[in-house]
Amino acid sequence: MGDILITDDERDIRELISDILKDEGFTTRLAANSDQCMSEIAKDAPALMILDIWLKDSQMDGIDILKSVKRDHPDIPIVIISGHGNIEIAVAAIKQGAYDFIEKPFNIDQLMVVIRRAMETSRLRRENLQLKRGDSAGADMLGDSAAFRTLKSQLDKVTKSNGRVMLTGPAGAGKEIAARYIHANSNRAAAPFVTVSSASIEPDRMEEVLFGRESPERGVEKGMLEEGNGGVVYFDEVADMPLGTQSKILRVLVDQQFQRVGGTGKVQVDLRVISSTNKDLNAEIEAGNFRQELYHRLNVVPIHVPSLEERREDIPMLAEHFIGVFNKVQGLPLRKLADDARALLQTMLWPGNVRQLKNVVERVLILGENTDEITAKELPSNEEPSSGEDRVLLSGGLATLPLREARELFEREYLLTQINRFGGNISRTASFVGMERSALHRKLKSLGVVTSNKAGARVAHIEEATQDAGD
Repeated sequence: MGDILITDDERDIRELISDILKDEGFTTRLAANSDQCMSEIAKDAPALMILDIWLKDSQMDGIDILKSVKRDHPDIPIVIISGHGNIEIAVAAIKQGAYDFIEKPFNIDQLMVVIRRAMETSRLRRENLQLKRGDSAGADMLGDSAAFRTLKSQLDKVTKSNGRVMLTGPAGAGKEIAARYIHANSNRAAAPFVTVSSASIEPDRMEEVLFGRESPERGVEKGMLEEGNGGVVYFDEVADMPLGTQSKILRVLVDQQFQRVGGTGKVQVDLRVISSTNKDLNAEIEAGNFRQELYHRLNVVPIHVPSLEERREDIPMLAEHFIGVFNKVQGLPLRKLADDARALLQTMLWPGNVRQLKNVVERVLILGENTDEITAKELPSNEEPSSGEDRVLLSGGLATLPLREARELFEREYLLTQINRFGGNISRTASFVGMERSALHRKLKSLGVVTSNKAGARVAHIEEATQDAGD
């Protein structure tokens, strides 16, 4: 149920409390003086402390121990007991962070009520912090494309180490999901995962949010780095971190310790750091917006998270996953994707990547038709709508070209889209477009379309010589 440290200079009292707590299912540790108490805390922080105010033969009294513990372990609830108590001592103890104050001789039932309430309050506080940090967010990694398999292979290699990882890729590609996957499969999985949104925290509050603060009025308030002790701190869009904070984060990475705002003592932490950015950090360094030394500290293992365009094969799988999630969480209809919807999703433009796909799926489930299948006509189009006629509107550039050139341009773009939709697989592309494989190869050669490896996937593009010749 919980580990409780009992510190009292009277042997009979501490053993009596211990026996009662053991009968209630708690585990206990005993300390007769301040040295033993601080030694036990250094070995392993308890879930709760019962602390006598007056300790004979001790270098520290109960108030001194209370101050020290609340500075280094603010979340440990401390119940003060004393046979010499008065209202002034009680007020002083509560002001320094004690959960409650009980006078000797105490009533056993009263003591147990206070202990249970303190343990429950501590548990709720931890759960609340976990919810605020988003610990309940999943770390599902879904996909079967070559680009996705390359990403997952790289992530699997870093899960068991403590190396700092820099995730790069466009907004909405799933960088935080990748970071959570590393955490969930590491030896720190049971410890916190704390997300620091560098762009959303006000610059003048960044240090207080990260490092916490100390003040006579409010005592100790832990920052996000302290909340993440033992686990992973994820700096989302680290390029947006203020320069002044960057230098202090650099010091934390070197020393694994820091001072709270307004505090004087050092707070030791054990953190693994994962960062992400959608910006070119080398360009940010050149512009004077990012510290080069911090970049080298964070960029120990760089991993690219591919855009949705680089993994079009995965789009139907991801869409079906989101359909299932929205059905479970929001009660939206559990519909299937029709073949034409699958094809259209794989050929659409996705500047917002996986995040945009998720939004589109939710919108279709809310506003779509009451049928078992989602069809292509329910999906948003990248093109301007026609006037209700079953025809495709030509772009301004295409409409000005002679038929032969327009047809060649259309064929090139159409085949580029289809090949990338099938992950560079020429055989599957040929089957879908209705051509013999050899005929498709000849057509691609005539159009100057080639395939090459990019981020572990086969990607179609226009051959450079052909592209240059057309410029």
